[in-house]
Amino acid sequence: MGRTGASEEIQIDDELLVIRCQLRERHAFDELVARWAGPVANYAVHVSENRDAAAELTQDIWLRVLRGIARLHDPSRFRSWLFGIAHRAFIDTIRRRYQAFTSLGDDADHAVNDELQDDYGDLESMEIELARLPPIEREILTLFYLQELTIEETANALSIPAGTVKSRLHRARRLLRRELRKGDLM
Repeated sequence: MGRTGASEEIQIDDELLVIRCQLRERHAFDELVARWAGPVANYAVHVSENRDAAAELTQDIWLRVLRGIARLHDPSRFRSWLFGIAHRAFIDTIRRRYQAFTSLGDDADHAVNDELQDDYGDLESMEIELARLPPIEREILTLFYLQELTIEETANALSIPAGTVKSRLHRARRLLRRELRKGDLM
C-alpha cells in the first residue's frame, strides 16, 4: 500500500476514534492519546523552551482536546483541529510568559538552553538552532516539516490563509538557514 493509502487508512482510524470519543466510549480517548502522544509531544518539545514547558504544554493540549472533542463537527479534520488546539495552547503559554516577564521587569532572561555545548551532530545542531528561532517561525517549521502537515492543514491549524503559511515558511527557512550558517553548520 502506498503512502496515500496508508495515510487514508490512518485518517479513517482517527475519524472512528473521534466518533467513539464523541459517543463517550470509555477507552476511545485513551486510544486517541496513545496514537497521537508522540506527534503532540514532539510539537511541544520543538516549540517550547525546555522539557518542563513542553510537558506542561502537552498536558494543556490534551486537556483542551478532551474538553472540545465533542464539538468537532468534522472528524476527518481531526489532525488539523488537534494542531490548531496545540497552536492556541502555545500562544496562550507565550501570552502568560509575556505577562509574567513584563511584571518582573527588564531582568527577565529569554536565553534558550544556555547549557548547550558545541559538540552536537548536525541534527542536534539543527534542533538547537530551531529552538533559537522566534516562536512563530519555530512553530511553522515544526508543523510543516516535523509534523508533516500540508500547507492547507497548517493554515487550518493556525487559522491563517495558505498564502500566509507559505510566506511564514519562506521567512522561517531563511532565518534557520542564516542561523545554521552562523554556526558554520551548512
